[in-house]
Amino acid sequence: MGQGHGHGHGISPADATSASGKHLRKLWIAVALGLVTFVTQLVVGLSTSSLALLSDSAHVFTDVLGILMAVIAITLANKAHNRPERTFGMYRAEVFAALFNAVLLFGVAGWILYEAAGRLSDPPEVPGLPVVIVALVGLAMNVIAFLLLRSGAKESINVRGAYLEVMADMLGSIGVLVSGLLTLLFGWRYADPVIGVAIGLFVLPRAFNLGRHAIRILLQHAPAGVDVDAIGLALETLPGVKESHDLHVWTLTSGMEVASAHLTTERGADPTAVLASAQTLLAEKFDLEHATLQVEPAEGEGRCRELPW
Repeated sequence: MGQGHGHGHGISPADATSASGKHLRKLWIAVALGLVTFVTQLVVGLSTSSLALLSDSAHVFTDVLGILMAVIAITLANKAHNRPERTFGMYRAEVFAALFNAVLLFGVAGWILYEAAGRLSDPPEVPGLPVVIVALVGLAMNVIAFLLLRSGAKESINVRGAYLEVMADMLGSIGVLVSGLLTLLFGWRYADPVIGVAIGLFVLPRAFNLGRHAIRILLQHAPAGVDVDAIGLALETLPGVKESHDLHVWTLTSGMEVASAHLTTERGADPTAVLASAQTLLAEKFDLEHATLQVEPAEGEGRCRELPW
């Protein structure tokens, strides 16, 4: 059966950097910018007794912590290829970090809504001018981080989690800025809790989508947009293929889709040619460049054993 078994291009240690790994430097910059925002808000918030700034600084701190965890997960994933017992490295560490980030976003959004509800009944005094100045500093830091991570959010679930946290911070800074301006210009004390509710409601659905995506990967569902039935039918149309079975398609981590299948050949078919044509089909038509395929005869020795699961 050795001549009929093979895989696609593979994931070698030399080129095994995940989609997240390509954006590691940008994530570190986002962590640094977030820390600048956090320290500035905390110091000014304590010195002016501004609840708005202290609340937003707690929000920023949780987001910086989430991004830092994403960085650690990516670093672990990219350095785990030299351990023979880790046959897939530690790429799933990125997915676990993304799931934790989703939970963290849920917690932050819930905390914002809770605090906002309390302020609606008794809105605190918020000093306008220092809040506006610090909000502008935080907004500038968040805009830079937002632009840095925007492209990576389309490629990596882990970078997407960091991107959503930066987006939440950016909206928080805009909210603090608006509330500071309303307080400074009009003395309206309800601005802060109203904007807090809006931010919390914005974050919740995005946290849900991020968590759902991470869970799909951990449960080894087929990637979104991949039609497993269509793949099986396409394999069965190849010359020399009688049947395809035991087909599995899953995501290892963002940007790394993996497939495996058994192909039963017709009598007299060349297993090497079947293997090559199947690999080409999966790579070119379905973007599955890492596929492990077993080519087996229709009957006799070499046919795979049926499993109960």
